[in-house]
Amino acid sequence: MIRTLAGAVRFFWTATTGNRLRPWRSEYLQWRIETYSGKPAETLKVRDFLSLFFAEPRQFFRFFAWSSRVRAAADKDQS
Repeated sequence: MIRTLAGAVRFFWTATTGNRLRPWRSEYLQWRIETYSGKPAETLKVRDFLSLFFAEPRQFFRFFAWSSRVRAAADKDQS
């Protein structure tokens, strides 16, 4: 659980570079949400971001766990 939470923080820190106080403006997160939900990235608003986050918390944590595993494998390969 703690590893997943740390992975979530790391992912958000990286994905929201330049938009940390407004993550819904991050081009990367817009692209991810557009890919997942089908809503055009240009039309995403704060409520779209938050409603998806609160409607699908399991999916978010599954994604964070997966991104943590991928990052750990990449770090291991670079060593």
